[in-house]
Amino acid sequence: MLRSIDSLSSLTDKDVVVRVDFNVPMSDGVISDDSRIRSSLPTIKELLSKGPRSIVLISHLGRPKGAVTPSLSLNSLLPTISKLLDIEVLFAKSIAEVQSLQEKPIETSAVILFENIRFDLREEKDDAQFGKELSGLGSIYVNDAFGAAHRAHASTHAITKHMSSYAGLLLEKEFKNLSIVLENPKHPYIAVIGGAKVSTKIAVLESLSKRCDTIIIGGAMAYTFLHVLGHKVGKSIVENTFLETAERFLESAEREQTTVLLPVDHIASEEFSSSSKGIEISEASIPDHLMALDIGQKSQKIFTEEISRASCVVWNGPMGVFEFPSFETGTKIIGHTIAKNKQAITVCGGGDTLAAIQKWSLGEEFTHVSTGGGASLEFLEGRQLPALQVLMD
Repeated sequence: MLRSIDSLSSLTDKDVVVRVDFNVPMSDGVISDDSRIRSSLPTIKELLSKGPRSIVLISHLGRPKGAVTPSLSLNSLLPTISKLLDIEVLFAKSIAEVQSLQEKPIETSAVILFENIRFDLREEKDDAQFGKELSGLGSIYVNDAFGAAHRAHASTHAITKHMSSYAGLLLEKEFKNLSIVLENPKHPYIAVIGGAKVSTKIAVLESLSKRCDTIIIGGAMAYTFLHVLGHKVGKSIVENTFLETAERFLESAEREQTTVLLPVDHIASEEFSSSSKGIEISEASIPDHLMALDIGQKSQKIFTEEISRASCVVWNGPMGVFEFPSFETGTKIIGHTIAKNKQAITVCGGGDTLAAIQKWSLGEEFTHVSTGGGASLEFLEGRQLPALQVLMD
């Protein structure tokens, strides 16, 4: 059970440090998707309602690797955060600047955005001294950054050794919904796993095979499995170093009596291009001169029928290159089918999955859409997430 901010009755005159995940996609210095900021608004507003002296928001943006990188400064997020909270949000580049702002008289609670935490090399090292320094920003710590929960960093882990620490509303929501599908799922339980590489998904596949009734595998990773089963895959991606791993997984799933469904037909192309026209391949094997970039109509039918009968669905990863118009149909149909299954608990996550959900405005149709890509995968693998463990009662 996570320690919740619901147990905090009053924060009058206290300074609260909140670790958020504002690692938003940017295009030419402009936020292209602010959903991660919006997802932490309920926690920030709930804390503001308890009357703190200040709330200090800590986040990372991108991968500056310990170097001050102007293009990754959180200062560029300030207008959006201020607008969404409908208050003036202050900005501070250093711990000293934050403390200076906290000491100034102010009529209402101050919200202060701290500079990109990864500008300091000590953050990703979970440096104990840096964690102690960060704890000087307040007396209460709240973690609402599920997307960073699988990393033991100074702002998610070391800092908690020096402060009373709690889970934010988003973190609680993620923990609750992912725990359901990990520990107590309804059956039939179906997992839909796609994406590019077996190497990044094999651990979650192995974990799910012990819990699911059926695992549907799509995307580029499917062709490694099809190759193992003896099908020709043309120029499609195959991870040769994971062929034995893929074979062992299929054998393990069979022992667990878990059905594994792979594409039986494809939409292919001679080249990887957004302007390519799809070529229908009506069987599992693919001609040598073609690469498969989406699942075909027969696969769509088999997969959607399986999803429609499910009582619990986990979806992570697209069925094809949905960014290209000719190869979006498989992902689109699978997404809509999961969304329409109102009898089921439906949990989705992963960066590409989120992009697909947003493309077709499906976010409100699922039981839960996870904000954490790597974190949600590691959670479903059954691994202990460092930033969660320090918040457990």
